[in-house]
Amino acid sequence: MVEKELELAQEAVDVIVNFLVTYSFQLIGAVIILIAGFVLGGWVSRALLRVQQRRNVDATLRQLIAGTVRLIIIGLFVIIAVSKLGISITPFIAALGGLAVGIGFAIQGPVSNYGAGFVIILTRMFKVGDTISVQGCSGLVKEITLATTQLVAQDGEDIVIPNKHVVGEILRNSYASRLVEGRIGIAYSDDPEQAIGVITEVLRTMPDVGDEPAQQVGIERFGDWSIDINYRFWVPTQAFFETRYAVNLAIFKAFGEAGLTIPYPQREVRLLADGVFNMDH
Repeated sequence: MVEKELELAQEAVDVIVNFLVTYSFQLIGAVIILIAGFVLGGWVSRALLRVQQRRNVDATLRQLIAGTVRLIIIGLFVIIAVSKLGISITPFIAALGGLAVGIGFAIQGPVSNYGAGFVIILTRMFKVGDTISVQGCSGLVKEITLATTQLVAQDGEDIVIPNKHVVGEILRNSYASRLVEGRIGIAYSDDPEQAIGVITEVLRTMPDVGDEPAQQVGIERFGDWSIDINYRFWVPTQAFFETRYAVNLAIFKAFGEAGLTIPYPQREVRLLADGVFNMDH
């Protein structure tokens, strides 16, 4: 029994030795080819990233192009290495084709996300740093991958949206800025033009209020006890709340310094001679 096991072990060793003797040079050549493929793929990928960065290509698109080129180069060198060993790659290609079809039917959902990701990146519907609203979600675009788009909401919460739910839907893109709207009332005895001038000056002096698109200030409506002045301006999305609060406080202080009155709801009750009440706003 022991002798038989020793014979089997010896046969296995002989097979391995014969294989190494016969194919040693092919194996060494294949390994060298594979190493060269990985080195060349990495070098070309990094070079592409540098060139695209100098040309201000979108960060997500840079990664996609560089990664795709790297995979293609490595794949070509793998084919060359396999051929170096004298192995026919035709059966492998056929098997991979059949496997790809089967996997495609099994993972149609994830695959559709990748297809939508290609559309987003290539058409540049939006880019990292833009502010978008889609499928009831709004936020600053933090990252775009082939499968998902990641947003950061106003409260700092991360939102991950599968790309298939982005492409083909109504999408609003305000880019890196967001619109702020406000309203303040003045008394009918005050000058609306003066109030508009005060608000315009406040907006002009605020550092995070953008000039493009231009700020808009004007009379919105005539209320029961006030003339309502509306103001609209754009700010960086990440500074939305702090700028909005700072502007409101600055307008309140500027109104006080200018002697403008901010009225509040009130009723006037008049007592007539016959004892009947007459109530006016």
